[in-house]
Amino acid sequence: MTYHTKAIYRQGAFFPLAQCDFPEDSQVELLIQGPSVVLPVVTDAERQTRVLRQVTDRMKRNPLPAGAVTYSRDQLHERH
Repeated sequence: MTYHTKAIYRQGAFFPLAQCDFPEDSQVELLIQGPSVVLPVVTDAERQTRVLRQVTDRMKRNPLPAGAVTYSRDQLHERH
């Protein structure tokens, strides 16, 4: 069975943010993902342009392979 929920790590233990209906003393496996990185806001127009160019150039240098698997929006949503 697969069950997805978020949790808070506090004082050495994980506390689920939603009710879990597991029997007491159930053994579970956790997949830990760190918190998302929040990037600083760039307000300088020249710097915004420079960053956008760098990202675009990097994307052009690293295209997806010709046989890459593509997913629909719904499939991507289910893969979280």
